[in-house]
Amino acid sequence: QVTLVESGGGLAQPGGSLRLSCAASGLILADHAVGWFRQAPGKEREGVAFTSVKNGKTYYPDSVKGRFTISRDNAKNTVYLQMNDLKPEDTALYYCAAKDDPFNTIVVIPRSYDYWGQGTQVTVSA
Repeated sequence: QVTLVESGGGLAQPGGSLRLSCAASGLILADHAVGWFRQAPGKEREGVAFTSVKNGKTYYPDSVKGRFTISRDNAKNTVYLQMNDLKPEDTALYYCAAKDDPFNTIVVIPRSYDYWGQGTQVTVSA
């Protein structure tokens, strides 16, 4: 059974930082494309960071570029999302997702992903 478990969310002040973790069991994350998504109440799910299978490629939308960084620790079977300079508009439920991708591509479409975590809440407020 495959599970993805996010952690590291919480309350941060504007300008602050958080690091989210996505720990996997039942699959090897190093063999999967991984994406971080977020969803705020009343809004569509939005991708915020993506990495290809071999960690050679990353992609960030303009809304988070320069502030968020996705990285892998293959020894821990974990993917991280470092979030700096947080803004109130970053408040959302954050999910990680994994996809078996033999083509070493960046996968940005949520429905393309095979596995999802349960989410971790990030709230940015003074």
